[in-house]
Amino acid sequence: MIASSPLQLPGNGIARQLRCRVLQSPLAGVSDRVFRGLVRRWAPDALLFTEMVNATSLEMGHGRCKVESLADESGPIGVQLFDHRPQAMADAARRAEASGAFLIDINMGCPVRKIARKGGGSGLIRDPELAIRIVEAVADAVALPVTVKTRLGWCGGDADPVRWCQQLERAGAQLLTLHGRTREQGFKGPADWSAITQVREALTIPLIANGDINTPEDALRCLNQTGAAGVMVGRGTMGSPWLVGQIDAALTGRAIPSTPNPTARLALARDQLDDLVKDRGDHGLLIARKHMGWTCTGFPGASRLRHDLMRAPTPAQARDLLNQQIDALAASA
Repeated sequence: MIASSPLQLPGNGIARQLRCRVLQSPLAGVSDRVFRGLVRRWAPDALLFTEMVNATSLEMGHGRCKVESLADESGPIGVQLFDHRPQAMADAARRAEASGAFLIDINMGCPVRKIARKGGGSGLIRDPELAIRIVEAVADAVALPVTVKTRLGWCGGDADPVRWCQQLERAGAQLLTLHGRTREQGFKGPADWSAITQVREALTIPLIANGDINTPEDALRCLNQTGAAGVMVGRGTMGSPWLVGQIDAALTGRAIPSTPNPTARLALARDQLDDLVKDRGDHGLLIARKHMGWTCTGFPGASRLRHDLMRAPTPAQARDLLNQQIDALAASA
């Protein structure tokens, strides 16, 4: 069991407390308001994030739906920003703060080439002077805590994660999340938890461990090895929004909620479909398809159902398919 006391983030005028030491990673095209609402069913106190927000796009009026009305949601919601322009990042941070963000996170770890080659995401690892200016600009712009999510380095040959993370701390970051891979690795190969341990020992601010945390057992092993202040869960929650809550229970010594059975997962997929359509109209079906593909597994006929769901032309027909499968499972019980 890890420390049960809240994790304190002083901010630059507005202090925050993290009551839960399990964080849900920002996931492009996944961690929207509807998905966050599902995660909240099992993890009411966890820090969740919006999808990653491009500061330049926000400046131009795009992507505002990602940061609007955050104060209306239950529980803490962070906004993760990326860009290579310090002033644009500062302006976007102010907008996020005004919208009710719990804290501002700066992405310095996204490995996607089109982002990194423009100097955003993991591209900032290759330009530490610019990275420092961005952290300083954002920290000066808002009263909220400013945090950074990053990686061990650009590639194995030049990675110096201790020095890199110490620079971010000195620039004003009040918490770091460290993915235990380089940008070159992407999501391949095992995460290097020993490198996370070395960084944690060199910092005075809290460090959150990220990478290869897909079960409560993974989280416990990671924290026992690294001594990190908490863990961030990423792709493991796709199709499993209950995972954050399961890990939180394991870390705090509570009974771990059971994984929903197939009928409950199908009902969850139906709820998510309904909420996405309510939010986004018929386009909600397109968003729901990938979630249904991840969630509708582990029962006879699951493969055929996923095939049919991907081709359902309307939300009503997709919902009918889910209801038919729920009835079929009930009949066979």
